[in-house]
Amino acid sequence: METVGSRASHLRIGLVASRLHRSGDDAALFRLIAPIEAALREVLRPELLTVGQTCDALIDAGLLRGYERLHRLPTRRDGGLIHLVASVVNERPERRLDAVVYLLDPDDPTSVFPEGQALKRECVIHGVPFISTFAHAREWFEVERVAAGLPRDSALDPWFDFSAQTIALVAHDALKDAMLGFVREHHVFIDCFRARIATGTTGGLLNELATTLGLRHEGPWVRRFRSGPLGGDAEIALEVLENRCQRIVFFEDPHVARQHEADIQLLERSARVATERSMCVSDESSARRWVGRCIRRG
Repeated sequence: METVGSRASHLRIGLVASRLHRSGDDAALFRLIAPIEAALREVLRPELLTVGQTCDALIDAGLLRGYERLHRLPTRRDGGLIHLVASVVNERPERRLDAVVYLLDPDDPTSVFPEGQALKRECVIHGVPFISTFAHAREWFEVERVAAGLPRDSALDPWFDFSAQTIALVAHDALKDAMLGFVREHHVFIDCFRARIATGTTGGLLNELATTLGLRHEGPWVRRFRSGPLGGDAEIALEVLENRCQRIVFFEDPHVARQHEADIQLLERSARVATERSMCVSDESSARRWVGRCIRRG
């Protein structure tokens, strides 16, 4: 096992799992890594900056033993997450992380510790994918495998059947124009979904855009809920929990304090509760990469 600071590979990934997701033979961490271990070793060959307990759990499970690009960071208590935050903001491009996979248990109190919140915030600021559900992590590695030239895993085809899924489109005030630009550029892809939902103002703007683009549907292109501060985030959270919404694109503004911060966290928490069947993309750069990778997979 290499020490931190060894030669960089094509991808640098921060990896950490809450206790729930690294405990037991059927833990999400093991179900994520085991099917792709050969691809990680032989094709993708990423640097995996892995927080102490998560790294130990992998090794104890017989996964990635002897993989020279597996780096063990300190434990969370000893600053492992702080190492990941520093890697997200590193001024040297070759030392920055390309993604953070943090399999979060919403009932884990450490998830609201400052280092965890800072990690998510800096990922949003710097356009680094922050991947916090099993479904999202499995998808992210799948599209990266395909981008590297490997055949797609047909067992995951149902997850990529967007015609059977609903996507939520949410944006804070300062980023509504960015959301409109994103949807305008990728409207063909987003139109493939069975349905689209959004909080009030964003939904109204997107329906106006759909009319401009000539997108024809029975009824509004986007189903609108209340505005975020009036409960729209909570309404969409329920859609996620009830498996009526599988994907969330949420353009978050990390620079502004928001009175309805609890509702925003509720929406993200709902995705983590439904970790096996939901995902949330939290910034424009990650969303654009996600669309491109999904289209390439087909």
